[in-house]
Amino acid sequence: MISVWLIAALVGGVIILALGIYAGKLLAQVKSQTLRQTQAVSARNERILESINTIALAVSQEQCNESEGAIRLTNLLNALQFSQPRDFEREYPALYELYEKVKDMPTHEARKNYKRNEIMRLDIQRAGFELELAAQIKTEAKQLSGLTLPGA
Repeated sequence: MISVWLIAALVGGVIILALGIYAGKLLAQVKSQTLRQTQAVSARNERILESINTIALAVSQEQCNESEGAIRLTNLLNALQFSQPRDFEREYPALYELYEKVKDMPTHEARKNYKRNEIMRLDIQRAGFELELAAQIKTEAKQLSGLTLPGA
């Protein structure tokens, strides 16, 4: 006769085998999900990088003013995702300085809420900021127009 201990050992073995298979499936799912997530981040970074390169080239060739470029570029740079964060504010100080100076100025439809003389005053102020930082921003924009992702 089969002893109770032998039956218990067989049942225990079957349970351990089933749990092992289940754990293996879960690990495979996690690995697959991590790979998909990494690929999605890479694809997003590539799209952002393409925009950065295009806008930076436009700024360096004076097809886009420095303020608009600074606003767009700083937001795009901040949207990039890396495993090791980069301090773009330190790498491109003029862009970030101009961004800080003009970020709260009204644009597009918001300008309609201001009097004409107030808009003119803000435009003159913005132009002064641009003039002050123009040379450094052009240099930084040229660098950004060739920016690549790590490992690319």
